[in-house]
Amino acid sequence: MVNRIKKLINGTRNAIFTNPYELYKKDKKILDQPFYFKGDNQKAILLIHGWTSVPYELYRLGIYLKENGYAVSAPLLPGHGTTPKNLENIKWSEWLVEIEKTYFDLKKSYSEVYVIGTSIGSSLALILAQKNSDLKGLVLLATPYEFHWEGIIKKIMKLFILLGFPSYGRKCYLFTRKSISKVTRRIAYQSYPMKSLVEVFSLVEESRNVLADIKCPVLVMQSIQDYVIKTDSLEKIYNLIGSSQKEKKYIQKAYHTFISDIENEDVFSGILKFLTKIEK
Repeated sequence: MVNRIKKLINGTRNAIFTNPYELYKKDKKILDQPFYFKGDNQKAILLIHGWTSVPYELYRLGIYLKENGYAVSAPLLPGHGTTPKNLENIKWSEWLVEIEKTYFDLKKSYSEVYVIGTSIGSSLALILAQKNSDLKGLVLLATPYEFHWEGIIKKIMKLFILLGFPSYGRKCYLFTRKSISKVTRRIAYQSYPMKSLVEVFSLVEESRNVLADIKCPVLVMQSIQDYVIKTDSLEKIYNLIGSSQKEKKYIQKAYHTFISDIENEDVFSGILKFLTKIEK
C-alpha cells in the first residue's frame, strides 16, 4: 500500500512538474494519436481537443487525472492529426458524433462521466451536455463566446471563399524566441481551410444557444491574456449558463489554449478540486 501511494504521488508530480516542451520532444511518436488511460475509481473523463490541434494538447492533464484514479479518453476529431486538407469538408456535426461515441463508450464501463474541453473542444462539450443530461460535470477551458475581430474575420473569410482560396491564415510563432518552444504552436496545423473556419463559427454560435440549458456543475477557465477570444467570454458564459453549481477562474501568463503549455500546478489541482467537489 505504501509503495502504491508513493507511485501515485510521484506520477502526479511528474505530470505537473515535467517541462511541457521536454515531454513533447520525447512523445513525438504519439502526437497525432488518441489516448485512453484506464481508471480505478469508476469515474471517467472525456477530454476534447481544440480546432486544428490533437489530443496531445491534453496529454499531461490526462496523465494527472489518471494518476488520481480517473479513466481518461481523448479521441481525435475527424480531419485532425493528418493534413489541413482533410479538414476542408468536415462538418462540426462530425466532431460531435465522434465525441458522442466516446462518451457513450465510457458510460458503458463507468458510473460517472465528466467532460473537459479546450477552445472549440469546450464548445462541443457544451452541446454534448445539452443533449445528455446525465453528464456529471463540465470543465470549460478557453471557451469562445465571441472571437476578437469576429465580424471582420467573417467578412474576409467570405471573400476568400468567393475567390476560391482553399486555405488561408498561415500561422507563425509569437514574437519572442521563448514562444518557439510552446507545445501549443507545434502540435497544431500551420494553415487551415476557410470552409473549416466557417464550421468553427457555426459551432460557437450553436454553443452560445445552449448555455441556458446546461444544468450540470461547470468550471470555466480562461487566460487573461487570451488574444483569440474576447476577454469577456468567460463572464458571459458564466452568467448565461444554466448551472446552479458553477465556478470561474482566470489564468495568468498563458496562451489561448493554455493547458498544454501551462506550468502552473494550481491549474491542474484546481480542476481536480472541482471534480472532487462534484462527487460529494
